[in-house]
Amino acid sequence: MEFDKMFLKEEDGIATLTLNHPEKLNAMSTEMWNDFRKIIDYLQGNNEINVLVITGSGRGFCSGSDVGARLAANIEGRGPTKTQADLLEGTGYVAGLIRNLEIPIIAAINGVAAGAGLSLALLSDVRIASETARFGAIWVRVGLVGDLGATLLLPQLIGPDKAIEMLTTGIMIDAREAERIGLVTKVVSPEALIPTVYDLATKLAKGPALPIKLMKKAVYKGLRHNDLQTQLEFESFAQGVCRQSEDHREGVRAFMEKREARFKGI
Repeated sequence: MEFDKMFLKEEDGIATLTLNHPEKLNAMSTEMWNDFRKIIDYLQGNNEINVLVITGSGRGFCSGSDVGARLAANIEGRGPTKTQADLLEGTGYVAGLIRNLEIPIIAAINGVAAGAGLSLALLSDVRIASETARFGAIWVRVGLVGDLGATLLLPQLIGPDKAIEMLTTGIMIDAREAERIGLVTKVVSPEALIPTVYDLATKLAKGPALPIKLMKKAVYKGLRHNDLQTQLEFESFAQGVCRQSEDHREGVRAFMEKREARFKGI
């Protein structure tokens, strides 16, 4: 699937979404957000895809919103007046779709991830960064508040004090500092980024799809509710569902026969 400034490739259970606006370090235009929404809707209903990889073309992962296309139009009076509902329906709605996607999301962060690009990384489940990547919560530099869930997701990952520092100053940090504070999962050399990401993506794509989806859901339910009893009840429900699956039976047989399981996603 190809769009104006992004494209989606599907192979062996892995979907790769590449932001393709390299002349602006993959800054997101309104049209790109609309296409992103269509892609997430498509993936949510596609049982052939077990993992999503998000990356950027050129030197950037995503440098945020396209200032010329989105922000400048508003201050010059060329854009429509935005109500709170309009703003949520735009990028906020897409953020909700991303977080609710059942399959795991891996961000392959090849360069700068700032503003909305930082949020895309935060909304991913695993973040693997190149040594050349840089990260910034830069909304404050243009007089705005962090969005796409950044004000919740950033402190969840790195703690409130460091998150407030990043959000209120707009400082940029390098990949090693991002790894040190827990913002990214792993940092690798630029040439190792894609092989490392696809090694993990392949493991997930070949794994039992149902428990992987349910475990992702369980993690975020736990973060939202922070209640042991609620979590135990969901785990009991999820275990009951998985026990009825063919992949569970195959996993047990493979364990008993001392061989690698051949999961089918059913």
